[in-house]
Amino acid sequence: MFFARLLHRSFTRQLWRRSLVGLTVALCASISVAMLGVVLDVGDKLNAELTAYGSNIVVQPKADAVVSSLYETEETTEATAFIDEAEVPNIKTIFWAYNIVDFAAELTGRVDVASASAQAQDLAITGTWFDKELNLSTGQTTTAGVTTLRSWWTLEGAWPADDADEAVVGSTLAQRLGVTTGDTLTLSTASGERALTVTGVYTSGDDDDDSLYAPLAVVQELTGHVGQVDEVEVKALTTPENDLSRKAARNPNVLSASEWETWYCTAYASSITYQIEEVMPGAVAKQVRQVAAVEGKVLEKTQALMILMTALSLVAAVLAVASLTNASLVERTSEFALLKAVGASSASINRLILAETAVIGVIGTAVGAAAGSGIAQLIGRVVFGSSITMRPMVYVLVSVLVALVLVIATASSLRTILRIQPATALHKR
Repeated sequence: MFFARLLHRSFTRQLWRRSLVGLTVALCASISVAMLGVVLDVGDKLNAELTAYGSNIVVQPKADAVVSSLYETEETTEATAFIDEAEVPNIKTIFWAYNIVDFAAELTGRVDVASASAQAQDLAITGTWFDKELNLSTGQTTTAGVTTLRSWWTLEGAWPADDADEAVVGSTLAQRLGVTTGDTLTLSTASGERALTVTGVYTSGDDDDDSLYAPLAVVQELTGHVGQVDEVEVKALTTPENDLSRKAARNPNVLSASEWETWYCTAYASSITYQIEEVMPGAVAKQVRQVAAVEGKVLEKTQALMILMTALSLVAAVLAVASLTNASLVERTSEFALLKAVGASSASINRLILAETAVIGVIGTAVGAAAGSGIAQLIGRVVFGSSITMRPMVYVLVSVLVALVLVIATASSLRTILRIQPATALHKR
């Protein structure tokens, strides 16, 4: 009871200084909670941002993939091996099916094109799914196609229907042929001739502006490869790479049983590509390394910056709390000397100081954690346009860090208590 009265009086007598210490702790806790909360969730947010810019996994026939890797052939080289189109929907049946945001089968060919005002020979054409509904072996249905896979394209007009004689033309090619939406193009190959209606003109910002896209079935008939595709683009939500995923990407067979389970049950790009190959035996799935490299570098720099900010806030909190605590103890030297004079031990006085610090720490951490959660959500909304998932471990970690900050800041003050001589201190008073 006496100890509780002393504790209560220490707060009422120095409420302003105690409030400053509590405010410092709250600011430290809020910054730490916000930064660590974003750090632990930024990988998923960054990945979601990057997947808005196209596929991050490419599936190719095994024979062509091997030749491409060995001889570094250009991707525009005409395909010599193909994937059965009926196998492509199996991508949506793997363990990480819900992480497959979109995918589209493609077949590239060369055609002669004629419009009402111009002609072009040996022109690249890509047959693909635009918005195709697929029946899965699981009994479910899904929709896939480039209408969402090419979300960054600027399209004037509309996408073609998958079962119609329609096409979209790149802006550069449209100018060369003098065509616009509603015009008709005549496509000719050794296998036949087909008239397609232009439903839209797109701008991609790359070489695709000098080609055209048509329904996959149309290109299959024109090139004589009915039921076949030469590439599948896949957009998947993946976990950023680490040492385990890179090790597995080199050779999954070298993983231990526990490593294998962790890797297979984590949405790494390497584990998703492995599972795609399991359901498509004649194909090779490869990660688009440029996307992974950008994601990894940006993620590392972002996390390093936020961790540095957290560390700096902790150092600032140590200095501020230590300064305020020492100033408070200087003012209370006579009080502590009097307590010693009436029989209080240095240990009991230290317990009083630690109790005061604990109360300030609990209140400051609670207020700071609430404020930090709000700051994290604000960062998520402003930067990523979505909320930040706050993990319980963030609050546990911040509580431990704040406790260490307070112990370090108070340690020098506790040593000062041991050196107080009641007679000398009271005489000076």
